[in-house]
Amino acid sequence: MMCAIRAGSRGRRVLLLDHARAPGEKIRISGGGRCNFTNINTMPANYLSANPHFAKSALARYTPRDFLDLVERHGISWHEKTLGQLFCDNSAKDIIRMLLSEMQAAGVTMELQQEILSVEKTPDGYRLNISDGQTVEAPTLVIATGGKSIPKMGATGFAYRIAEQFDLSLVETRPGLVPLTLDPALLEKLAPLSGIAVPAEVRCGKTSFREALLFTHRGLSGPAILQISSYWREGDGITLKIEPDLDVLAMLKAARRQNGRQAPQTVLGEVLPKRLAQLLTEKAKTAVPLAEMPDRALEALCQEIQAWQIVPAGSEGYRTAEVTLGGIDTRELDSRTMEAKRVPGLHFIGECVDVTGWLGGYNFQWAWASGHVCGEAI
Repeated sequence: MMCAIRAGSRGRRVLLLDHARAPGEKIRISGGGRCNFTNINTMPANYLSANPHFAKSALARYTPRDFLDLVERHGISWHEKTLGQLFCDNSAKDIIRMLLSEMQAAGVTMELQQEILSVEKTPDGYRLNISDGQTVEAPTLVIATGGKSIPKMGATGFAYRIAEQFDLSLVETRPGLVPLTLDPALLEKLAPLSGIAVPAEVRCGKTSFREALLFTHRGLSGPAILQISSYWREGDGITLKIEPDLDVLAMLKAARRQNGRQAPQTVLGEVLPKRLAQLLTEKAKTAVPLAEMPDRALEALCQEIQAWQIVPAGSEGYRTAEVTLGGIDTRELDSRTMEAKRVPGLHFIGECVDVTGWLGGYNFQWAWASGHVCGEAI
């Protein structure tokens, strides 16, 4: 839609084909129905790609402020949550209505529930055979069909199939921004924690995120886990630092001085959910009063709380993943126009390209920016 708006406003005849029943379905369900439509802190560093420089051109040429200006022109009220995340006050449908209005003003024709049966290169451009029996010809073809994430919303690997048809290389795809699962034995031990959320710093290798951590009946979720999942690979361990801003060791030592008869579980239960405090003290095998715990025992308990090592069994996969990592290799594309270097007139934009943002509005901003610069070029 963003690409169509820009191209149409430049006087191009644009036909937007979508196999969905309604436009912008992923927009509609995003942000709990309020659409985290951008992030004011967007920088290239917030994106994963085999080429971290590729996104710089588009992100510089269409910024969060540019999209916010569009939102405000349409009178859509918004608010900022944590970490620069911008949401609609009312509904994600406001963003969809805005884009539809902009497309109408730009003279864009949209056809829904149209499956693309085949794509052929012609001397003058491209020929598409679509499900209602039509044949469409155009000098330029833009693929903006996203990745494999959330197949129940209609996500497919269509973009990757087209890339392979034209001999364009792909970077391995995998689920991103996705909950992590645990092996059955660990899951059974953590079952009492299901539904508990705590502030945490989650680390994988040299990368860490400090946000909420949620224990679930399948494993681990919450913003901190979704963020780290994009950097995690099967077999990797992660480290959980519960209540990262709290000096737990100093708190336990102070409690020992004040009332050594207390159980450590009691003290921890004042700052942690009681079920979590109980599990962590049992895990550390500390069933004695604080007065009977030397410093090394308190330090070992703190390790369990703030350096908790876990090796996830896997992830929940594309079913719940918010994005798809990998995709069309950026070496195949011109970063200024999103055109395939070896296939004139063929462009790829958005999530299907090997550019994946953090949680928090970054992937929408990549969609707007890559769509805008492509629309400028076609």
